[in-house]
Amino acid sequence: MRFVNSALFLFVLFSHAAAYDPLDPNGNVTIKWDIVSWTPDGYVAVVTMNNFQMYRHIMSPGWTLGWTWAKKEVIWSMVGAQTTEQGDCSKFKGNIPHCCKKTPTVVDLLPGVPYNQQFTNCCKGGVLSAWGQDPQAAVSAFQVSIGLAGTSNKTVKLPKNFTLLGPGPGYTCGPAKVVPSTTFLTPDRRRRTQALMTWNVTCTYSQFLARKNPNCCVSFSSFYNETITPCPSCACGCQNKKNCVKSDSKILKMVGVNTPRKDNAPLLQCTHHMCPVRVHWHVKLNYKDYWRVKVSITNFNYRLNYTLWSLVVQHPNLNNVTQVFSFDYKPLVPYESINDTGMFYGMKYYNDLLMEAGPFGNVQSEVLLQKDQNTFTFKEGWAFPRKVYFNGDECMLPPPDTYPFLPNSAHQDLFSISTVIAAILFLLMSFW
Repeated sequence: MRFVNSALFLFVLFSHAAAYDPLDPNGNVTIKWDIVSWTPDGYVAVVTMNNFQMYRHIMSPGWTLGWTWAKKEVIWSMVGAQTTEQGDCSKFKGNIPHCCKKTPTVVDLLPGVPYNQQFTNCCKGGVLSAWGQDPQAAVSAFQVSIGLAGTSNKTVKLPKNFTLLGPGPGYTCGPAKVVPSTTFLTPDRRRRTQALMTWNVTCTYSQFLARKNPNCCVSFSSFYNETITPCPSCACGCQNKKNCVKSDSKILKMVGVNTPRKDNAPLLQCTHHMCPVRVHWHVKLNYKDYWRVKVSITNFNYRLNYTLWSLVVQHPNLNNVTQVFSFDYKPLVPYESINDTGMFYGMKYYNDLLMEAGPFGNVQSEVLLQKDQNTFTFKEGWAFPRKVYFNGDECMLPPPDTYPFLPNSAHQDLFSISTVIAAILFLLMSFW
């Protein structure tokens, strides 16, 4: 029994730790339901999805939201979103509901839908920006009319078993919780109204649930050493090794080779690391009061381009960033006393799209950092990052003992001094 209790405790502890991000401890996706009016057999609600994650966005093909009804509710109509299946509505005569499924699955509408189907903050194909990157684009919303449901605060039953795909697995959603009603300002901002009832659902992300292998790797190089430290072999697993293609393969000339598949299966370029993305950190130059780094991101997936990509780096000298030349940069300070983490992302309409693998499948920038003479050194790999995240997933770094190292001049100096001392001793002994 003691063993069972210990195992249960460890499981609960690990499950919570898996969804905890030390670089973004308050990051989550919050789904808010606001009942704005009652109907004869139910209610009308506005559902708002806020991505409060600082550096993890939801990319194309977008979010998918699901839940289980507590009773026998149906969706009469939706504005700004739609369910993927209608379900069996054969018992209804006349007006047919939009969805009769016990477990509806909802997706965002695509841009360009007719105006009468649009709702505020809808119709972006399910793409949600990271909160730290673009807060205004980190919101999605739709309106839904529910029937065969409660018609008051006491009779409404909250949906349960919420699920969120963003666009793949990785998110775990908690139960719906009633919270104080949301207040709204009228367009003239002179009157404040209030939702009739509000509940929230909080979803958190875990890389362990999303995939068993990393999705990116990191390589290093420097001006003071000719050695290039590559990504570790099979850093992202080698299960796709059989289906990879070489960069000069004739397959790449076929029409439609870059079209994504429904199962999102990648088409990777054959590499020793087999990662879709590689981040390269090159220590480029050393000045008296500054040092310079070049950062390159390369896409090795021929079937996927990355919109609104982000790169998070943890390094002690990021508290003194002087200039970033062709990326946007924002410091991440989850703990106010520590400023060692920053987010790089593409400039809008310039390089915020990382193209699929090929001649244009890379973006790069240089970073100028001011030295702190008390801590700055090139010794023992200090110039290389401690952690690297691409699109919110942690990348695999090389082993520390493979980092480019400084030329060992200390040993040569020691050797020359010892040689001089030995020569002096020999001369003294020859006079005896």
